[in-house]
Amino acid sequence: MNALRSENSGVSIVLCGQAGQGIQTVEKLLTSILKASGWNVFATKEYMSRIRGGTNSTLIRVGSKPVRGFINRIDVLAALDKSAGGHLAKRISPETVIMGEKEVLSGFGDTGSFFEAGFSQAAKDLGGKVYANTVAVGALLRLLGIPAEEVKEPLERFFGGKSDEIIEKNQQALQKGFEMAEKPAEDFGAGLKLSGEPDVQGRMLVNGAQAVGLGALAGGCNFISSYPMSPSTAVLAFLAQNGGGLGLIAEQAEDEIAAVNMAVGAWYAGARAMITTSGGGFALMSEGVSLAGMMESPLVMHLAQRPGPATGLPTRTEQGDLELALYSGHGEFPRIILAPGTLSEAFSLAKKAFDTADKYQVPVIILTDQYFMDSYYNTETFSLEGLKKSSYITKTDKDYLRYKLTENGISPRGVPGFGEGLVCQDSDEHDQQGRITEDLELRVKMNDKRLKKLEAAKAETVQPSLVGAEDYENIIVCWGSNYNIVKEAIELSGRSDTAMLHFSQVYPVPEKAIEKLKRAKKTAVLENNATGQFAKLLKLQLDFEPDEKILKYNGMPFAADALSEKINEMF
Repeated sequence: MNALRSENSGVSIVLCGQAGQGIQTVEKLLTSILKASGWNVFATKEYMSRIRGGTNSTLIRVGSKPVRGFINRIDVLAALDKSAGGHLAKRISPETVIMGEKEVLSGFGDTGSFFEAGFSQAAKDLGGKVYANTVAVGALLRLLGIPAEEVKEPLERFFGGKSDEIIEKNQQALQKGFEMAEKPAEDFGAGLKLSGEPDVQGRMLVNGAQAVGLGALAGGCNFISSYPMSPSTAVLAFLAQNGGGLGLIAEQAEDEIAAVNMAVGAWYAGARAMITTSGGGFALMSEGVSLAGMMESPLVMHLAQRPGPATGLPTRTEQGDLELALYSGHGEFPRIILAPGTLSEAFSLAKKAFDTADKYQVPVIILTDQYFMDSYYNTETFSLEGLKKSSYITKTDKDYLRYKLTENGISPRGVPGFGEGLVCQDSDEHDQQGRITEDLELRVKMNDKRLKKLEAAKAETVQPSLVGAEDYENIIVCWGSNYNIVKEAIELSGRSDTAMLHFSQVYPVPEKAIEKLKRAKKTAVLENNATGQFAKLLKLQLDFEPDEKILKYNGMPFAADALSEKINEMF
């Protein structure tokens, strides 16, 4: 552990137990206190799709420098259940400090350094088992070397609104934990040798779902309709809880088909609407996507990916729905697909999605995944530059043509009641006014008009980010949630000849990217799916084929430390 603490990757703590044992309580309390003390924190979780039982774990990283990605290494394991030993066997090393109750530690082998802790008895002495989690937090803080006096105020803030008795009992529980870990901390030589950053305290601690939700609000979203589906539901819940004061209406529809059609209807009436769903729900919405394509309706769709097909692994992560997003809906019509890599990018791209959808009257899909939704870290305050919403709605006159043929394919978009014109829209092929037609020459003109908009939208393409050596020889291509993992992996590999090219817009693929790809002597595309869906898209759009593909599809994200080893083997 001492050697690990000397690295920039800080300390990694894993909490492991059954659902319902209070893992989230410990996680929230610990990260809240650490951030309040000036430490950079990152947390993510893996869990089973059940209310209680099964084995779940949460990774918390603490560092003096930003820590923002998943790693396999465990420095401290807080085991709440015997199953933790088997569940995390491949990640436990001789340097891992394992703390837990006596009967829990009996489920481990000989690997690791053990700290037997009587959390339950300590909590019982204080008046109830509810305090066991706070005792555990105190023990973890002592192992990390955080002084007890630094955490009193953050603890009071965390339990703000509770009675004085509850706050006092938790202070006592925290102190019990500190005392309990005093000797183990000395024995293991534990204690952070890092320095906190004062400005960390003023930064935001948000997760992917909150970043997408805040970006939607900044983009003028005032209507969300969805049917709950993990892991996308967190966006619906966030906007339902926080959007009301900003005039947002949240509707839990009876199913996904109703949800997407409500959103199309809301845009028709002049709202800025969004849906949030996951793979199975998005599949049900495909006819609505097609409807938006024919109606030339703006539409913002958030698709939080999880492993399929069908129900698959509903609470795990994957990037297996790129092709679903790309090809959903029948017929040919333009769409734009964005895939944020960082929390600040999730905010800015969610905001941009509304403006782009409105301007070009096309569906814009935001692709995230379970790992991105459930991960959080402290980050700079999101930029509100350009927050003023542009309006693309036209006041109609009596001769208004909803589908007027224009050079760039973008017709003036009116809404009912704003002007004198009739706003006529149809799911059938239609004329310029919007009335049904079977004029086959006009059909060709209308189809060409719709497709032209994608060419116009390319002027605002989000270019990929090149991170790492400017004079690189090797390049790793990735997209979406892998940004921070690949960035850290290259840093850990120590290679000065390797860079990352991260795509935040995956369709249309930015054409200029080919220049950067051709400069590399060796290339690899990394993604969380089995068939290399983005690599296929690069071949289709840029005629580019990587030398290697790095694919993972077991429901877990890539780990930066394991990936750094792979990079050194490969290059």
